[in-house]
Amino acid sequence: MSIASGSSTQHTTPEDLTTPEDLKTPGDLKTPGDPKTPEELKTPETPGELSAPTTGTSSASTDEPAGVVQPLTPSRPRLDRPSVLPRILRAALTGATKSAAIVALLLAWELAPRFGLVDPTFLPPFSEVAQAWWELVANGQLADNAQASLVRSFSGFGIAVAVSVPLGLLIGWYRPVADLLNPLLQVFLNTAALALLPVFVLLLGIGETSKISIVVYACAWPILFNTISAVRTVDPTLLRLAKSMDLSAPRLFQKVILPASVPTIFTGIRLAGAVSIVVLVAAEMIGAKAGLGYLINASQYNFAIPQMYAGIVTISVIGVAFNQLLVVVEKRLSSWRVPATS
Repeated sequence: MSIASGSSTQHTTPEDLTTPEDLKTPGDLKTPGDPKTPEELKTPETPGELSAPTTGTSSASTDEPAGVVQPLTPSRPRLDRPSVLPRILRAALTGATKSAAIVALLLAWELAPRFGLVDPTFLPPFSEVAQAWWELVANGQLADNAQASLVRSFSGFGIAVAVSVPLGLLIGWYRPVADLLNPLLQVFLNTAALALLPVFVLLLGIGETSKISIVVYACAWPILFNTISAVRTVDPTLLRLAKSMDLSAPRLFQKVILPASVPTIFTGIRLAGAVSIVVLVAAEMIGAKAGLGYLINASQYNFAIPQMYAGIVTISVIGVAFNQLLVVVEKRLSSWRVPATS
């Protein structure tokens, strides 16, 4: 170092020259592994440190530099659950619509005798019939007679289904069998079951056998002829399509004929279900010691008119319940069908 002209001049060597980067303080020089400063710790780096979005927009911290966008936390979609009240109201409206005619009939039955429109001796008000029905339930007479009738009716109905459905499928599928048996079937079809009741009583006696047999005879014909019609009216397009797939006769019958015939077959079965109760009641009125027909007939002879109507109402309720059961079974077996749209 030299001193000249009263001023000091410092001579630097090339090693003393610095670059602009060298002007930074040691604190500014950081490596990726260096700890962060308090200002840098203010910037969130993990999703857990993000602030919750409000009204669908992200709120940035005041300490963060401009231009830093925080990722939005995905919001959970809101599920709209249907209200229970409208469904209850619709169900109640549907039930009221279906039962309006029954309620109107019962109301007319109650009011007509009380206003003198009919003789209450022969048609008592419905409230008296309901009271007599409850008395029959309490003393066990209704249960015993209903059980006897149901056993006979269901036994005959089951035998008729087991015999008529296979026979109808056979007659409908094989034309020679149909040509052979059709004249004989037409003769029995046009002979009323109740007209043959004395014949059944003479041949089989007045016991359970004759009553079950008359039910079998009455139920067989609706099931048989509806089954024959069901097989013969299968869509020809389905048959041609199945034959083009080289299906064997048993597979064709199993996969095409039988499923397509179920609705028509069940139409005959439902008709037979109603016939089984009607015919049985008529048979029980002639010679029986128990049953709903016997109850109705005995009440008439004893002039217990409310009990007579109670037996009639019971038969109607059983018939409706049995029909609804068959409807449920039909829907279960023909669930493949496309429902008709209005």
